[in-house]
Amino acid sequence: MSDTQNRLRKQLESPNFDPQNHVKQLSQQSDGDRDLQEHRQKIQNLADETAQNLKKNVYKNYRQFIETAKEISYLESEMYQLSHILTEQKSIMESITQTLLSTDKDETAKEMLAAFPKETEEVKQRTLTTLLEKVEGCKNIMETPGRYLVYNGDLLEYDVDNMSQIQKVHAFLMNDCLLIATWLANRRGAVKYKYNALYDLESFAVVNVKDNPPMKDMFKILMFPDSRIFQAENSKIKKEWLEILEETKKKKVVKERHKKEEEVPNSPVRQEVSTNPFDVEEPLYSEEAVDLSPEWIQELPEDLDVCIAQRDFEGAVDLLDKLNEYLKDEPVTPRVKELRGKVDERVRQLTDVLVFELSPDRSLRGGPKATRRAVSQLIRLGQSTKACELFLKNRAAAVQTAIRQLRIEGATLLYIHKLCNIFFTSLLETAKEFEMDFKGNTGCYSAFVVWSRSAMKMFVDAFSKQVFDSKESLSTASECVKVAKEHCTQLSEIGLDLTFILQSLLVKDIRAALVSYKDIIIEATKHRNSEEMWRRMNLMTPEALAKLKEEMRSCGVGNFEQYTGDDCWVNLSYTVVAFTKQMMGFLEEGLKLYFPELHMVFLESLREVILVATQHVDYSLRCEQESEKKAFIMQNAVFLHEIVLPVVERRFEEGVGKPAKQLQDLKKNLRPMRVNPESTMSVV
Repeated sequence: MSDTQNRLRKQLESPNFDPQNHVKQLSQQSDGDRDLQEHRQKIQNLADETAQNLKKNVYKNYRQFIETAKEISYLESEMYQLSHILTEQKSIMESITQTLLSTDKDETAKEMLAAFPKETEEVKQRTLTTLLEKVEGCKNIMETPGRYLVYNGDLLEYDVDNMSQIQKVHAFLMNDCLLIATWLANRRGAVKYKYNALYDLESFAVVNVKDNPPMKDMFKILMFPDSRIFQAENSKIKKEWLEILEETKKKKVVKERHKKEEEVPNSPVRQEVSTNPFDVEEPLYSEEAVDLSPEWIQELPEDLDVCIAQRDFEGAVDLLDKLNEYLKDEPVTPRVKELRGKVDERVRQLTDVLVFELSPDRSLRGGPKATRRAVSQLIRLGQSTKACELFLKNRAAAVQTAIRQLRIEGATLLYIHKLCNIFFTSLLETAKEFEMDFKGNTGCYSAFVVWSRSAMKMFVDAFSKQVFDSKESLSTASECVKVAKEHCTQLSEIGLDLTFILQSLLVKDIRAALVSYKDIIIEATKHRNSEEMWRRMNLMTPEALAKLKEEMRSCGVGNFEQYTGDDCWVNLSYTVVAFTKQMMGFLEEGLKLYFPELHMVFLESLREVILVATQHVDYSLRCEQESEKKAFIMQNAVFLHEIVLPVVERRFEEGVGKPAKQLQDLKKNLRPMRVNPESTMSVV
């Protein structure tokens, strides 16, 4: 058989295989319909085998595909970072070369600038004013003193995700900011552009984008929380933009550094000595008390911007920790306050980025571990409360999405198994990740307990909608609740017991289910009672009798043998036997659903069901005049009182753990010996 399959496989895999010729030859060679059916089955088996192999290959390579995608993402981030570093180094090397080769030229320029400083400043500002008159909505740009135009030009903006062209823009680079204006195509007159965005030079980083035809001559501006890609007219203009942007950013840093140094007083001021003995001497800090000259401190704000733009959150927090350690025991001078102000602005930006990383709008795949990076950095920034809140919101959205995506199966129990597996596994993973991330923050554990209750309510809503709202049988409902209880106990291994919460959320639906099923049993019993003829059961076959004995034995009625006779007869009526089986089934299913809050409801339901049967037997016993039938009815009454009721009482005490006083009182009041044969009125 395997050789035949191999030959068939090779024949189908042949590049010259012709289906029509193959079918034609097969029809000529076959003896009849049976051969065609066998050949069809062979092809079907081969197709099933091929499908299984394909499925195995997909599962086998799926994990490798995910790992490869992650590596590509990391590599892309590293390439952006490397490109930025190379561009910065290239700019530094060119500036050094230019400085060495054009010393005379620089000196001449300085002399011209010193000779005509006012004219140069006025010319630059006049040029900027003239250009900005063409831009709508930027009248306040010139309100900043000393601002002038450095470079400007037309660019094309592209979408970061799909690299499609968005719009034509005009960029104005000034000595302290970058203005982006969109082109107004149908506008006549002097105004040709509309204000779009204004970025401080310290708030973004410039990254070169590698040419990938037809996408070329592009560069990217990285700022919080987004990035923008622009295309220059040609490679020369692109190079000018990159060089001038980097040079302008550095000039601004140098200018601010010189400005701070000039603010330091050159000559000490003699302090007047106070003659008032009650004056409190205030501490005076010298500007030289804190050394802020190290290069890493001077470039710290810009380095933080680069780290934020490149999503290097760990590097940004490391820089902040290094600065805090450096300034730990230092006095708070005006220069330190100024530095702190700039750093605090970057801390707010970094916090906003980390908050966005944990928002439910982001991808929820990867499980709780995917949030570890952002959570750990927020905790290091002293935002443990916010990290806890965002982490739990993220996991709540993930759990809700997983429950919503679960397909509703036709079999309720199968759906509940899947629902419990998804929910409690997610809850367990979230608890373990929470314990790992917030190990040193014990104050956050109460928030997790509150979150667990809300998550459990979400689970119970989906559970009740499928189990109780769809009017499933009590046996199905009890099995589903049993599955949920078993999964809930798994959380005890991490010290989290949500069984009480599960019970409190389900108690309303279970109470309604018990009452509903009790009413069904009562109606069925009353219907059987109305057709009762008080005759012995004849099961016709020994197999049916053996089956009934086994059912009674499984219900707990062990001495049922004394009520069976010869030739498949049972010395009980059909109504009493059917009631016994239904009653014991209700008891067993009710015990599976039992909570302490349901004690009285369950007991009252059992009592009402028993009363319906016993009152009918009592009434029939009083009304029957025929002695033989009366003896048979008495035998059924004794069976209910002496056999069924003790079994119900004993089984209830075993399942609940405490006696059922209502059932004991009911048994005392229903003794058949109290029956008055002469009366047709019930005395119960």
